[in-house]
Amino acid sequence: MGHFSFKLPDLGEGIVESEITAWHVKPGDTVEEDQHIADVMTDKANVEVSSPVSGTVVSLACVAGEILAVGREMICFEVEGDGNVSAPEKPEPSTSKPAEPDVKPELAAAPAPVKQQAMHQEAAATKPAGRKTPETVLFGTGVLASPSVRQRARDEAIDLAAVPGSGPAGRISHKDLDAFIAAGGALAVRPGKTKRQGHTDVKIIGMRRLIAQKMQQSKRTIPHYSYIEEIDVTGLEELRQHLNATRAEGLPKLTLLPFLVQALVKILPRFPHCNARYDDEAGVLAQFEAVHAGIAVMTDAGLMVPVIKHAESLSIWQVAAEIARVSDAARNGTAKTDELSGSTITITSLGAIGGVATTPIINAPETSIIGVNKIQERPVVKDGTIVIRKMMNLSSSFDHRIVDGFDGAQLVQALKHILETPGAIFVEEA
Repeated sequence: MGHFSFKLPDLGEGIVESEITAWHVKPGDTVEEDQHIADVMTDKANVEVSSPVSGTVVSLACVAGEILAVGREMICFEVEGDGNVSAPEKPEPSTSKPAEPDVKPELAAAPAPVKQQAMHQEAAATKPAGRKTPETVLFGTGVLASPSVRQRARDEAIDLAAVPGSGPAGRISHKDLDAFIAAGGALAVRPGKTKRQGHTDVKIIGMRRLIAQKMQQSKRTIPHYSYIEEIDVTGLEELRQHLNATRAEGLPKLTLLPFLVQALVKILPRFPHCNARYDDEAGVLAQFEAVHAGIAVMTDAGLMVPVIKHAESLSIWQVAAEIARVSDAARNGTAKTDELSGSTITITSLGAIGGVATTPIINAPETSIIGVNKIQERPVVKDGTIVIRKMMNLSSSFDHRIVDGFDGAQLVQALKHILETPGAIFVEEA
């Protein structure tokens, strides 16, 4: 028998390290070649790693949530034959703080220490016969107070731990209790209610950690400004419903997003610095003729941004089909790295949930993000008459290093114009 050391592979695109987000084997397990053994998170996507050999797991290099450098031992197997190492490599000591065990709520209700139990017994001995006390109320165990003060607190269902004491060492007197009640002191815990105890520590790993890092980097390095405008989408909604009702068999159902993508295709050539990626270290702004539209999608793993590549070459039906395809791939975890990278402008939509305005965070290194909000009917003054229209706020954020306030406002106003005259989306440029 020999040992086979499997090192973290190069997952491409210049990636030098990756996070082990989940192990699917443990020491002692027998595995087959090509068996799924771990999930690895790069800065682009989650990747399934398979075993290169058949054998028995000897050791894992780290726990889930730790980051390994490419080329460092990831897992060691015992295999038939000589293997590729004489003995298992000893993993380097991890500098990561091990995750502390979750604190279960029931553990918070541990028995009181002996001293506290004795104080409870002392208080119970002073309780007059026939007088009942709400069982859910805590009576300031461990605070300094006379038996009569404790009894009164018990009668009033007041937690003495919440009462400031004016006596020596914070001893609570009847005067302190009077002041507490006069100041609005109420039931420490209302009868029939209980105080919730305990907490849970959740280690942030995988996609959630990556999202946190990207959002922090974006807000720290990009001076954001947001511009919000309301848009009358009554005509757009009528057109959308008509196209859906008359669409040919096999065509996808249209949502608002394909219209917004097609509108951006129309206007972005006039705002090339808004369809761009800014490398602040190199001081280079890459402006794109192609429109690679990122669509923010909420998944079980967190927020992901699949990309509609070359939206300018697609019909509105093709855009709708592609949005559905890459969004489903992101949600079920089958999206490829190429489908999750390379966007030049991003659209984020929370309208289905509600909300009238947002201030979206830019998907760095892009310079612009367009936010869709809730469509709602409301009274609007039109040609001097109050009418009911379908209105929506469009919330957009821009990188102020690249996009001046005037330019961002102009882009949004151009979007407003084309969405309020939706037939223009389908008119070819002369």
